[in-house]
Amino acid sequence: MLQRIFATGIALSCLFVAQAQQSAPQVDSTIAAPAPNPFTFSGAADAYFRYNLGEDYANNLTSFTNSQNSFELGMVTVKGEHTKGKVGMVADIGFGKRAEEFSYADDKTRFIIKQLYLSYMIKNKVKLTAGSWATHVGYELVDAFGNRNYSMSYMFSYGPFFHTGLKAETTIGKSGFMLGIANPTDLKSANFSSKYIIGQYSVASKNDKIKAYLNFQAGKPNETTKVSQVDLVVTGAISDKFSIGANGTLAGVKSKPTSDGDYGDASNWYGAAVYLNLDPVSWLGLTLRSEYFSDDDQLNVFSTAAAGGNIIATTLSANFKVDNLTFIPEIRFEKASEELYLDSSGLATDASTTFLLAAVYKF
Repeated sequence: MLQRIFATGIALSCLFVAQAQQSAPQVDSTIAAPAPNPFTFSGAADAYFRYNLGEDYANNLTSFTNSQNSFELGMVTVKGEHTKGKVGMVADIGFGKRAEEFSYADDKTRFIIKQLYLSYMIKNKVKLTAGSWATHVGYELVDAFGNRNYSMSYMFSYGPFFHTGLKAETTIGKSGFMLGIANPTDLKSANFSSKYIIGQYSVASKNDKIKAYLNFQAGKPNETTKVSQVDLVVTGAISDKFSIGANGTLAGVKSKPTSDGDYGDASNWYGAAVYLNLDPVSWLGLTLRSEYFSDDDQLNVFSTAAAGGNIIATTLSANFKVDNLTFIPEIRFEKASEELYLDSSGLATDASTTFLLAAVYKF
C-alpha cells in the first residue's frame, strides 16, 4: 500500500509543477515564410546490447528488448510524407525485430507497414484521417528515436500500439479534439462487426510550457468481452534544460460466459510514471523514469504468477548525441511484489537489474 501511495503521489505532483516564465520570441511579420516542401522523406535505425546483471535469463517483461547478453538489431524505419492543398498522405514502414513485435497481431514478418494513412482538411477546420496510425494513448512512442529511454514502460507495453480506422481532429484556441472509430486495438484487418471508439482532448498553457492530453479508447474485441482505457499525459518545461513528463493510465476488462449472457465485474490494470529530463549541454541528455504498474487482477504481467501484484521499475538513461547519432547507456532496476524473475541458478526472485547500451540514428 505504501508503494502504491508513493508512486501515485509522485505522478500527481507532476500535474501541478510550476514552470519558469519566459518571453516568447518575436516574429518579424515582414519576412515571408518559405513555401513548405510538399514531400518529406525521413528514416531511422537502432541497435542495442542488453545484459541482465548477475543472471543468465532475459527477465524482460516489456516490449522490444527481450534478449540476454546479445547484440540485437532493433528496427529500420523509412517514412515518406506528401501534402498538396488540403490533402495528404503518410507511408511509414519498418524492418526488424522491433517492427515484428509492434505488429504482433499480423503474420509474423520483420517487414511491416507501421503507418499508412490519408488525410483531408475540411474548410481548414476539421482534419479527417483514414488508415492506420500510431496510438495517441500514452507518453512513449514505438520509434526508438522518439524516446529518451530505450527500454519501454509497462504502460506502453500493455496498452495499444496503433489504430486502424477513421478519425476527425480540430483545434479551438489552445484546445484540441479528436474522435474516431477503429478496429479493435492493434488490428489492421478486422472482418467482423466489433469496433472501438477512440478520443483525445488536449490543452496547452498560454506559453505552451505545460501541455495535457486526456486519451480514451473503448470497445469490444469479441462478442463476450468489453475493454476500456483512460489515459492522461502531462508535460511541463521548467526551463530550457529541465522538463517533466507524467503518465497515468487505467484499463478495464469485462467478460461474460456466452454472447447472450451478462457481463461480470470489471477487472483492471493501471499504472503511473514520471519522467525527469535534464539537458545540461547540447550533446548530453539524462532521463530518469520511475514507473508503478499494478496488475492485481492478473490481466497481463502477473497472468501466470501465483497471485496478482505490482512492479516498481526505475530506469536511468543517458543520451550522448553526435550529429544524427545518439548513444544510450541505460541501467534499469525492477522490484516486484511477487517472484516474477529468475536468478542465475534458475530460482524465482522478485528483483531484476539490467544494463543496456543502444545506438539510434535518425535523418
